[in-house]
Amino acid sequence: MSSAPTAERRSVVLTGASRGIGHATVSRFSKEGWRIITCSREDAPAECRRDPNWSHHIPADLADLDSRDAFIAAAIAALDGGPLHALVNNAAVSPKTPFKERLGCLNGSIDGWREVFELNFFAPLVLARGLAPALRLGKGSIVNITSIAGHAIHPFAGSAYSTSKAALSALTREMAVEFAQLGVRVNAVAPGEIETDMIGADYEPLINRIPMHRMGTPDEVAATVFQLCQPDFGYVTGTEIFVTGGQHLF
Repeated sequence: MSSAPTAERRSVVLTGASRGIGHATVSRFSKEGWRIITCSREDAPAECRRDPNWSHHIPADLADLDSRDAFIAAAIAALDGGPLHALVNNAAVSPKTPFKERLGCLNGSIDGWREVFELNFFAPLVLARGLAPALRLGKGSIVNITSIAGHAIHPFAGSAYSTSKAALSALTREMAVEFAQLGVRVNAVAPGEIETDMIGADYEPLINRIPMHRMGTPDEVAATVFQLCQPDFGYVTGTEIFVTGGQHLF
């Protein structure tokens, strides 16, 4: 009697994996048994390098064109001709002044804007294009991490960050239409105020603007990202899910 066929092990490529939402998302996919290929500017924490599912961590600066191309090549090599089932574009930057002042339209250099857009907007586009053949093989899913700041003025997020995330929301819709021809779904997750290392005491007043009266957790964002990559969401594409506790309603 022949044994039952084993399910294909699924693979995810995730950017910005070393901390916060990215790290929580890695943990969620790992718990579900996925093989994980990641990158960040920093090395993976030591405890994570012991995770057998986290097979490849490739230090890369996705705002740098050469480093970005090298990461795509390394990720394709790690897949070894196999399919890719999910791409999570999480890496992003939100620069501040040395005094943590919000950078608006009138202060800060234009070169700084270009650097923000290279990482927050162009990197997701270039990675999706570079990994499209593997995603097509896996009938995979792309999830772009946008932000509540891409939909309304935020007191702390700078103008370059906010507009780059608004552009990524629009890119998600455009990609959803084109990638559908490859059998690949493209959605976005827009977090609100999430408890990460970036959150300080100055964020506390924002809780009054959140109907659920609390900040979200990285695990709650990670769970939403993971579900978007599941067959249960197989008819969902071009959608942006707000993980904000209702804050985006105001």
